[in-house]
Amino acid sequence: MDLSKPLAYRVRPKTLEEYVGQEHILGKNKILYRTIKADRLSSIILWGPPGTGKTSLAKVISNTTKNKFYKINAVTAGVGDIKNIISEAKNLLINPSGRCILFIDEIHRFNKLQQDALLPFVEDGTVILIGATTENPYFEVNKALISRSMVFKLELLSTENIFQILKRSLTLEEGLGSYKVKITDETLRKIAEVSNGDVRTALNGLEVAVITTEISEDGYIHITDEIAAESVNKKKIYFDKKGDSHYDNISAFIKSMRGSDPDAAVFYLARAIAAGEDPIFLARRIVIAAAEEVGLANPNALVVANAALQAVQNIGMPEGRIILSEAAIYVARSKKSNAAYLAIDKALDDVENKNTGEVPLHLRNAPVEQMKNFGYHNGYKYPHDYPNHYVEQQYLPDEMLGTKYYVEK
Repeated sequence: MDLSKPLAYRVRPKTLEEYVGQEHILGKNKILYRTIKADRLSSIILWGPPGTGKTSLAKVISNTTKNKFYKINAVTAGVGDIKNIISEAKNLLINPSGRCILFIDEIHRFNKLQQDALLPFVEDGTVILIGATTENPYFEVNKALISRSMVFKLELLSTENIFQILKRSLTLEEGLGSYKVKITDETLRKIAEVSNGDVRTALNGLEVAVITTEISEDGYIHITDEIAAESVNKKKIYFDKKGDSHYDNISAFIKSMRGSDPDAAVFYLARAIAAGEDPIFLARRIVIAAAEEVGLANPNALVVANAALQAVQNIGMPEGRIILSEAAIYVARSKKSNAAYLAIDKALDDVENKNTGEVPLHLRNAPVEQMKNFGYHNGYKYPHDYPNHYVEQQYLPDEMLGTKYYVEK
């Protein structure tokens, strides 16, 4: 093992038994576990955030399969590389099975031409594809490839999962076993927690802490909480403002305001701000929520939200965070009514899909006196001429009489 390589590379699991986490797809009764153990794998797409074990799982498969295994990275590989692999896989002198497993890291970076070049060989079984991606494959990967593959979603590792991996790395010779390290379980758990589900971040932090700390007089490298905090730096924020997690986070933010949970709303707002989300975009979401979710139950919410939008535009960040927080909390704590939202959507649906008739003649404008000869404006009752400023008269077209759009809630 080349000890100059990163710790995360050196301690990758070699077998399924060494693999930690992702029990929802790799439990012993799960199909992925069974197919890997039986070496009967079909094409799969591994989808998940960085540091969740996609490449490590591919490494485990490469160690357990009897099929020829190839690995390429979509950033550096092209159609020529794919053709060379296919040619070698079909050469029965080199590869008697005539098939191979091809692991493509960051497969979402392959363009359409490159993905199309793979398709016929995945379809005829020459290639068993393992694609790894941090992006939503249903948006980023050729639909034909998706239809011929099983998609497995890898989740962020738990603090306990990462703690186990860190603990193991300290004992492995290819890991940090050649160092005499003293570190408490509590400190290891803090590293695991700060990594926020990314085992690569945790391992890199631990390695930096070990190799940059001087050996004490007792012959040990002592890793304290302070050293660990400096090495891992700050808590990793899992939020790509241009990727799938952007939509997940903003969806949770909106639903928290809708669900009247101010704490959750502020939490998702903080995630967005910390990840560098455009504050104007966030303010606009609050304005929309004020109208759609709060609506007529508290019309002042729209006033507050719109004022927040204007204030953030004028003031900017970081002070804008306070304004966004105030507006989000106000919307979350307000009584809710979606009556206006439902009313306009139902009316739009009718306008677009039904024969809704014409504007009644008495409601039509008659700027020219002669238009009254055609019935325009004739018979209109001016409500302010009547008690309580109200009078019964027809407003909807004949075809829409009796239709209810606004239902008070």
